[in-house]
Amino acid sequence: MAAHGIVLSASKIINRLWGRRLGNTAKVFAPTLTSQRNKTYLRENIPPPAKYGGRHTVTLIPGDGIGPELLSHVREVFRFSCVPVDFEVVNVNSALETEDDINNAITAIRRNGVALKGNIETKHTMPSSVKSRNNLLRTSLDLYANVMHCQSLPGVQTRHKNIDIMIIRENTEGEYSSLEHESVSGVVESLKIITRSNSLRIAEYAFQLAREKGRRRVTAVHKANIMKLGDGLFLQCCREVASGYPDITFDSMIVDNTTMQLVSKPHQFDVMVMPNLYGNVVSNVCAGLVGGPGLVPGANYGRDYAVFETATRNTGKSIAGRNIANPTAMLLASCMMLDHLKLYDYATVIRNAVLTTMNETRLHTADLGGQGTTSDVVQSIMKIIQSKGQLTADF
Repeated sequence: MAAHGIVLSASKIINRLWGRRLGNTAKVFAPTLTSQRNKTYLRENIPPPAKYGGRHTVTLIPGDGIGPELLSHVREVFRFSCVPVDFEVVNVNSALETEDDINNAITAIRRNGVALKGNIETKHTMPSSVKSRNNLLRTSLDLYANVMHCQSLPGVQTRHKNIDIMIIRENTEGEYSSLEHESVSGVVESLKIITRSNSLRIAEYAFQLAREKGRRRVTAVHKANIMKLGDGLFLQCCREVASGYPDITFDSMIVDNTTMQLVSKPHQFDVMVMPNLYGNVVSNVCAGLVGGPGLVPGANYGRDYAVFETATRNTGKSIAGRNIANPTAMLLASCMMLDHLKLYDYATVIRNAVLTTMNETRLHTADLGGQGTTSDVVQSIMKIIQSKGQLTADF
């Protein structure tokens, strides 16, 4: 009887805190469920149209650590390249307990549709009532798909070569539900939320992306042998979606085995899809395989909004202000943003210049064993852009 009461109490907590979010999600996902599936739904994040003479307005959130200096360099490269983008800067103070700053940022993204951000520090020393600003941003805007393309660079020395893995991480639930309580003194319960609608949604996204990119395999990462209901539901949803893609091989792997396989035989993986926390772990492992967090960009997509950042979401506080941070990941994230805005030519020129600096010029920062400063790398990139011809606003 007591156990039954606990279950009912937990159910009330979840319904009260998550009811609105889950209800909205169900409405959003309904078109996909009713037509096996109207797969165009998941990819219909249409960027906002250009305005003000063909220019785009993008929300810029500097964040903490090395975020402000890296985004300053992005703006420098954009100005140099005559990119038709104007930034609306919104600062978020991670030291504050109130949510006013992050709410202002969320409002700006709703207005502009697109954002480029540095990571906002989440301090574990703050009261439990203070939620992660990064998490609030992702859940408030329903940025359900975190996408990371982990690819080897020929100019960077690593143990494994020719790695090419796409990681699709469910971004809005799982262990990041922020539902915790101390049931009795010394006993804390943290609720992991897995829903059928969101699991189907992220699986559909992964398979459709795999098909669009010409990929041949999707691997679902889970721990269903222990969390039989939660991860079991996620795995079941992945299998259900896989049945609609006979041209793509589907398999699954337990998360602890996955990390071992990644560092020993990474070439077996193609596209990987997983719940929130596993995605955090796996993306960091994959970034390490290709040279570290300074190289890999990331993107967060929802139905209506898109936010771009470095893939591993590190603040880099220990190297902030020392002009030694690797600008590659943030610049490549900005190129992903330009692709999203359909400014393909600008994205290509900047991306090629970044990759030429990494692979041919081999001007590397300290994280890659080099002696170049952040400014050195950025100057090299701009020289390469200039060598390709003077860019103009109607390039």
